[in-house]
Amino acid sequence: MRSFFMALRPRTFLALFLAAALAACHSAKTEAASGEPVIPTNKAPAILTQVGAAPGHAGKGTPLVATGDDKLAAFAAGCFWGVEDAFRHVPGVVATAPGYAGGHAENPTYEDVCTHTTGHAETVLVEYDPHVITYAKLLSAFWKIHDPTQGDRQGPDFGDSYRSVVFTFGDDQAKVARASLEAEQKNHAQKITTQITTMERFYIAEPFHQQYAERTGDHSCPIKLSMDSL
Repeated sequence: MRSFFMALRPRTFLALFLAAALAACHSAKTEAASGEPVIPTNKAPAILTQVGAAPGHAGKGTPLVATGDDKLAAFAAGCFWGVEDAFRHVPGVVATAPGYAGGHAENPTYEDVCTHTTGHAETVLVEYDPHVITYAKLLSAFWKIHDPTQGDRQGPDFGDSYRSVVFTFGDDQAKVARASLEAEQKNHAQKITTQITTMERFYIAEPFHQQYAERTGDHSCPIKLSMDSL
């Protein structure tokens, strides 16, 4: 759990505060903005495609370069454990990595981002095979797994690090993303708050966060539907 991870750090007031705040993401039962209970499924999905890590040779702010004909995409939609878990079940995705993007501080750590002072969003970098899945289809999965109208929060998690963002690679992706957002808005009474912005520097998260759901079997970080239905 995130609270366990934070307990491994020095027991400063800040660490204890963050541990308590982040524990909400892994509660057995949470409450959606509508007031309806959300009961995450903790069992592993029945089918999991073989998906690698380190998309685009991701590092600490280093240039991102996809392999061969693959392409890159990046999405922020709340707790990056659940977001990565979802995208690893989308056919055509070949590699994923949680990290931090969209902020102003260099070399942010998880603790830094959790203070909500660096401007970074918890982000999942995706490498995908465009011969198998289109960027538009990836966006469809993105809209399905979270509520894009919630602003600086997602479910029980509050703060700008949980905001909804589509980080684009090039003008073509930006155009497709804007059209996709416009179409998705028709499905919501409230205004979508999702940002569409160019990917600049991506900082891969600490090893503890990589493929967290698969390593631990904890699929409780809430998303809107089961991963095997994507």
